[in-house]
Amino acid sequence: MTKRDIDFLFEIGALRKVDRAWQQILTGKVANIAEHIFRTTVIAWIIADREKADVGKVLKICLIHDMAESRTGDIAFMHRDYVVRNEELAEQHIFEDTVLEKESKLLLKEYMERKTLEAKIVKDADNLDVDLELRELAKMGDPAAMQMQNDHRPIVRAKKLYTKTAKKMWDEIQKTKPDHWHQSLSDRWLKNKKGAR
Repeated sequence: MTKRDIDFLFEIGALRKVDRAWQQILTGKVANIAEHIFRTTVIAWIIADREKADVGKVLKICLIHDMAESRTGDIAFMHRDYVVRNEELAEQHIFEDTVLEKESKLLLKEYMERKTLEAKIVKDADNLDVDLELRELAKMGDPAAMQMQNDHRPIVRAKKLYTKTAKKMWDEIQKTKPDHWHQSLSDRWLKNKKGAR
């Protein structure tokens, strides 16, 4: 363990304070980069298990796939014509002299090339996290989230998802209410409470 490893841990903690760019147009509270990475990692784990991929590699790629944003910030599609970011340089500097330097470079290269099943799964999970968040924001009445859900996201399902599992998950996300998990618990609790009388 080196001082650089500890500095690195403090830097990734700062991802909790980095907003996602689409906060600019959405009215609800949008997940920060750290929150996005967390749910993306869990989504990818589920996909990797179903697709019989290397779960360990998928989880590692997920954990670092947006880490450069601690230095570059996040940008949305509308910014891409105007903003130039050097994510590779940011990734190099973030991991430089840490115990993760060599492996992270290989994993990030694999992710960007999207040739392996594991890299494709991480990108699928990255996209599905967006769809989950849009459903949550739409439930709260966010008009921009509703419009994006209807106009833009079906194109992602048709053209940008790689795995069969991700496509099935996308379909289920569209049919499931964001609070269904809680309502099911509440219904079960009430049923058990009545049975206990």
